[in-house]
Amino acid sequence: MNNAYERLKPYLERAMAFQSAKILFEWDNETLAPREAEKNTTRVVGILSGEYFNVVTDPQVKELVRQCKEETDSLTQVENAVVRELAKETEKLECIPKEEYRQFAELTARATGIWARAKKDNDFDSFAPVLKEIVEYTKKFASYRAKEGQRLYDVMLEDYEKGFDVKTLDRFFQTLKDQLVPFLKKLRDSGVEIDNSFLTGDYKEADQEAIGRFFAEYVGFDFDRGVMAVSAHPFTTNLHNKDVRITTSYNDHVDDSLFSVIHESGHALYELGIPDELTQTLVGQGTSMGMHESQSRFFENIIGRNENFWIPVYEKLQDQFPDQLGSVTLKQFVRGINKVEPSLIRTQADELTYSLHVLIRYEIEKMLIEDQLKVEELPKIWADKYEEYLGVRPQCVSEGVLQDIHWSQGSFGYFPSYALGSAFGAQLYHDMKGKMDFEGLLRKGDIKTIGEYLKEHIHKYGKLKTSRQILKDVTGEDFDPQYYIDYLTEKYGKLYGVEAD
Repeated sequence: MNNAYERLKPYLERAMAFQSAKILFEWDNETLAPREAEKNTTRVVGILSGEYFNVVTDPQVKELVRQCKEETDSLTQVENAVVRELAKETEKLECIPKEEYRQFAELTARATGIWARAKKDNDFDSFAPVLKEIVEYTKKFASYRAKEGQRLYDVMLEDYEKGFDVKTLDRFFQTLKDQLVPFLKKLRDSGVEIDNSFLTGDYKEADQEAIGRFFAEYVGFDFDRGVMAVSAHPFTTNLHNKDVRITTSYNDHVDDSLFSVIHESGHALYELGIPDELTQTLVGQGTSMGMHESQSRFFENIIGRNENFWIPVYEKLQDQFPDQLGSVTLKQFVRGINKVEPSLIRTQADELTYSLHVLIRYEIEKMLIEDQLKVEELPKIWADKYEEYLGVRPQCVSEGVLQDIHWSQGSFGYFPSYALGSAFGAQLYHDMKGKMDFEGLLRKGDIKTIGEYLKEHIHKYGKLKTSRQILKDVTGEDFDPQYYIDYLTEKYGKLYGVEAD
């Protein structure tokens, strides 16, 4: 082993330990921690963030990275990748004053609680001041890192999906708008009515939890290496490949919790599929948020909303909810969970309109970061864009601008990953159908074979490859959003009896 890398390892282990502790506090803060714990927990998160900052920006670390880069031939593939990621993280942090980094960590730790209460109380004014601070910090940090002439929003986008800047995403979303919006109009003009009223009703939380655990295990989630809890906004986090945690939330729409569990299980399977050699290193996680969302959206929609998926297990769902679903046939249920209906809530959106929800957030983020929009104007422009793109208008901020947790966490640039992930997943699905009897496996209840394929071709690489490299290696092609459009128009064209142009 390279001597410089050997001396670097203790620093890497310390950095990992501080991050793991921070993740634990953040998980607890959003799930089980009492409200009064917030202030003290925020302080601890700040301290841990400061210690992590100290390790990553230590001059000795920078020197050891330099030495490692000079002797790459003596390092393994994994070690070279770890050095590469550490160099990127050091470059990212060393231009930020330590005290500002810590203050921002404390701010976002505090902000998630403020957001959750604001959403519950339908009170944007209580969240606006802390959101202003977060926006200013993210812009300032991006300005520290920006290359000459680089847009601040491009800096933020790079953190979530390398190689997809504003110019690239503008083209991507324009393609979706040009082809999906007219198709959506054809569906709405078709006169076809689909009933999904049976998905709403008195679905008791205990029963939703029980069926959620069943479906998490059914798609491959391992409760010996993971847990499921409740939070205001469903999410997945992990400490390593033997401790991956998902959350869901419950209401009277049973499909909300059901598909959020399947969605988060897709994220979890990615992290559970990271090899022992990579876990707890800087390359021991999903390669990008776009590829991560490709896995969650793949399980939620391409698998979970596929009629073949339900053939072996629909009776199980009926047994859990006999009063609500006992008289609903499999065909009716599948049509119901795939109904196209423009809605206010992103996480409740059908597959076809989903990316329009993401587009709205993308356009608003650009305006906010590039000083074309003030925080106080967010509720109105949010409502205006929903009315423009989806024909619906939120009557309160809880079902409008306050519905997502991301901005309270400082995650500007994340939202496009959802649309990119959906497109990545459709491209992977098209390729997989040529290599296996995908629908037949679903009919047999063999999700494991599909999961193992994804693990072998995506999960096991962690951050050793980029999203584009993975797509090329798996499908033989670079990213092509047309697969996503074709998937949606074919699926929903059949459902509604219409043809795409």
